[in-house]
Amino acid sequence: MLICPRTTSLIGLLLSLLTGPLAAQVHYHDHGGPWNQRANNGPDAEVPGWYYNLGATGLRVELREDRPANLLVRYVFPDSVADGKVKVGDWIVGSESKVWKEPHQNGYGMDVFGPDGPISACAEAIEKAYDGKSSGKLALRIERDGKARTVELNLDRQAGRFIDSFPFKCEKSKASLERLRDLLVDQQDANGSWGNPVHNTFAPLALIGSKKATQKKALERSVRFHAETTRAANDDRWLVNWYYTSAGIVLSEYYLATKKDWVLPELQEIYDFLISTQYMDRSQINPKAYESHPHAIPKKPGQKIGGWGHNPGFEGYGPIQMITAQGALALGLMKECGVEIDRERHQAAIEFLVRGTGRNGYVWYADEVAGHDRWADMGRTGAAGLAHALDPWAKQAEMRCLANAEIIGANPQSFPDTHGSPLMGMGLAAAAAWHEPAAFKKLMEANRWWFTLAECADGSFAYQPNRDNAGYGGDARLAASAVTAFVLSIPESPLRMLERAD
Repeated sequence: MLICPRTTSLIGLLLSLLTGPLAAQVHYHDHGGPWNQRANNGPDAEVPGWYYNLGATGLRVELREDRPANLLVRYVFPDSVADGKVKVGDWIVGSESKVWKEPHQNGYGMDVFGPDGPISACAEAIEKAYDGKSSGKLALRIERDGKARTVELNLDRQAGRFIDSFPFKCEKSKASLERLRDLLVDQQDANGSWGNPVHNTFAPLALIGSKKATQKKALERSVRFHAETTRAANDDRWLVNWYYTSAGIVLSEYYLATKKDWVLPELQEIYDFLISTQYMDRSQINPKAYESHPHAIPKKPGQKIGGWGHNPGFEGYGPIQMITAQGALALGLMKECGVEIDRERHQAAIEFLVRGTGRNGYVWYADEVAGHDRWADMGRTGAAGLAHALDPWAKQAEMRCLANAEIIGANPQSFPDTHGSPLMGMGLAAAAAWHEPAAFKKLMEANRWWFTLAECADGSFAYQPNRDNAGYGGDARLAASAVTAFVLSIPESPLRMLERAD
């Protein structure tokens, strides 16, 4: 079995899916979480915790319960524009002559999602600094040792800002995408991998459509890696279904873009493996599950049938929506490539998704609904929407896809705050929202703050604090940069999963 150098980070990336819902995005724990989480490598390894990145300022800050309208400076990158002007321990209390007074909402849920408070105010100040009159000058009001002062940071005015219509007709979006694609080329391992299925899904998808030779070569190395590390049977990697759904999606899109014949036998192998791991019968239940997760054992006929879990058949708490949606999407894409798909198996996966979808279009964790008027993080909903978009058989496929897209657009506040791998959820939600133009526009407008604050001085994007820390322990910039590149590429992308219905 081939293992890429960063494969072990997959356990950290997805393990939180095994333990159920975790704490809110900014929920203060006695043990120091989430702020005491550290990156193991990459440019953020020197940062003493998991803090908000404030754009290209070089500042990392913490939200505090005792001063919810302010930002506590926890780290200043050496040689950044804030170095020598702002110190660790300073409180950022406003910008220009304005003192921030609105507190952060501090929570996870329908009523408290979003950046309202000092995070939103800081993003607005940075955007304003890039306007013509400000010439890149960002004035921050800080409090140090109980005394107020104003510091002026000289941002790179040529970096510009994401305009209101971004990523459409936005020079900043185009420039960021090109820098991120080059970064992905530089960060790719020699064997073609970027480290785990999240990186290895969104990085190559972001490169498909590039005309740049180095980027096209990196894409082919990625596709070859997927092909060389998958086979038709007997792969005992832990969390193995994540590897195969990723490979199925990437190889399918690559084949549809290039029509290279060598890909088809590889797709057949991936298809055979996914069919063998799909849960279709109680005989597939791992005996250990009766002891470890007795409450999760199906009690009704048909319950959890058609889904995929982390591993073959039924182990732990069984199949879940996120990976089942990616499995159904992979099968739909393979059919587009000409692979013969078992209609019954594909529709079993689709029905799994339908059973977990509320009347409002929101997709819950397994094949049951959270309530028909409730919603939260949208990663599962996005994955399901894409699966429906590639469903060649159901008459309701387009309607289901649009329902998923519409609720994402109607409730864009939870976009960067998703269970499991938040960044994966962002990529999937954006892709599904694309199928309904108004929904995509609302989603991007409401989250321009995230793209403004997540971008670092070197053009990479930082993994912002979140409900879950899945994947933060590795190179925290790589996942965020790969997903951001994918999202910014969507308007011009040739991917089949992004083709809108006529």
